Amino acid sequence: MSNSHLREEVEKRRTFAIISHPDAGKTTITEQLLLFGGAIRQAGSVKGKKTGNFAKSDWMEIEKQRGISVTSSVMQFDYAGKRVNILDTPGHEDFSEDTYRTLMAVDAAVMVIDTAKGIEAQTKKLFKVVKDRGIPVFTFMNKLDRDGREPLDLLSELEEVLGIESYPMNWPIGMGKGLEGLYDVFHKRVELYRPENYEGERFIPLDETGDIPKTHKLFQNAVYTQAQEDVELLVEAGNVFDEERIQNGDLTPVFFGSALTNFGVETFLSTFLQFAPEPHAHKTIEGEEISPFVEEFSGFVFKIQANMNPAHRDRIAFVRISSGTFTRGMDVTLQRTGKKVKLSNVTQFMADARENVETAVAGDIIGVYDTGNYQVGDTITEGKLKVAYEELPTFTPELFMKVTAKNVMKQKSFHKGIEQLVQEGAIQLYTTVQTGDYIIGAVGQLQFEVFQYRMLNEYNAEVVMTPMGNKIARWFKEEDFDERMSSSRNILARDRFGNPLFLFENEFAMRWFADKYPNVELESLL
Repeated sequence: MSNSHLREEVEKRRTFAIISHPDAGKTTITEQLLLFGGAIRQAGSVKGKKTGNFAKSDWMEIEKQRGISVTSSVMQFDYAGKRVNILDTPGHEDFSEDTYRTLMAVDAAVMVIDTAKGIEAQTKKLFKVVKDRGIPVFTFMNKLDRDGREPLDLLSELEEVLGIESYPMNWPIGMGKGLEGLYDVFHKRVELYRPENYEGERFIPLDETGDIPKTHKLFQNAVYTQAQEDVELLVEAGNVFDEERIQNGDLTPVFFGSALTNFGVETFLSTFLQFAPEPHAHKTIEGEEISPFVEEFSGFVFKIQANMNPAHRDRIAFVRISSGTFTRGMDVTLQRTGKKVKLSNVTQFMADARENVETAVAGDIIGVYDTGNYQVGDTITEGKLKVAYEELPTFTPELFMKVTAKNVMKQKSFHKGIEQLVQEGAIQLYTTVQTGDYIIGAVGQLQFEVFQYRMLNEYNAEVVMTPMGNKIARWFKEEDFDERMSSSRNILARDRFGNPLFLFENEFAMRWFADKYPNVELESLL
């Protein structure tokens, strides 16, 4: 691919993740976006379990049973001259590190908020990761078709709770049963909720004074007058639209709408694509930045998922392309091992379908068939390009379980399952020094359920899990290792890389240890 063609292709890419609290409507909005891109023919609600129309972004059986997205998948479609890659992040309270890592592979984030509930705990956690990376954030205030909180309150909550300034791109005219439309500040028009009530028009242009024609039926409506007053106030006292501050993640454009009734979603999508950034440069461990327009291919593995297709025992390494062009069958070097790998069996994702891909460019996500070569965080590069991208974050688990095989005769499948799920980053594994017991750690309770379910269904290994409650994990240096420091209140263990750590019963036990062994430096992961 010539450099000018590569540049042209990369500039079309828009790669983003949708972050939200469970039930804020993330799956619904994802489906509406896929509909606009012609990627699916009908929106199937997750809730509609009887029809079998599960949301296209939900992979695993456990998700269908619980009606939630557990694993992040990738969906790609074309819209208005742009190639859009959406990365789905689990929206459940008990989400995993997977979610955080997915946010390392995107150039922007769309935050979906339920107008009745406002910002919830989950969203805060995810937002913090996005904010720390300086990723541009676009906000969609969902569920306008129901009665919710005052729009002005929602904006001030964004600023107070998340510490980000906001600029409303449009403003609700009414809400719930009284919803009449959106006063579109940015496009200088009113978008009607039920055009059939107004002779079929969907958009009414605003005149120079920011008004609709006085003869229009809506003009007399009190909700329209209220929306106009709100907008006047915001124009006078609110933030100024500033593209540079949006790109730096300091200002979030806010769009109102209803994903369920598909209102305001297309306006959001087209405006989002106008301002969402194209693929950005990625930092290496050395701190240099590799431009997406560098001709040699490079990328990093941000997620590994086993058994995505129950018919084939396969593992897919999800790779974010950081520079250059991928072509099928190309040879790359796995920087961690220096090994050459041929990229022949590579897929791109279209909701629940996967198809072999011939070429892809910086900004795209490809799925590389993996026989066990890759680890999360690996960099792969082409030719003379020798770089390793920044490490992905690992989080200190807070919940721990002791795990054993129920059937002693099935130790082989038990060990294989654990090894694969650990490589995938689904859980963290520790082995106690004294007894060699397996302890698994997770950021959220749901990870344990998924682990247990997958061990049984994918590896035919029934596991017995004994809760150990919350523990405080702290690592220390190998030279300080001494088995005599271990006790029932601070279990001595090693992680999967062989690094020593203590699992403390509580803060008190940790302080007691620190007083007794002042020379041992204790560290958490993040």
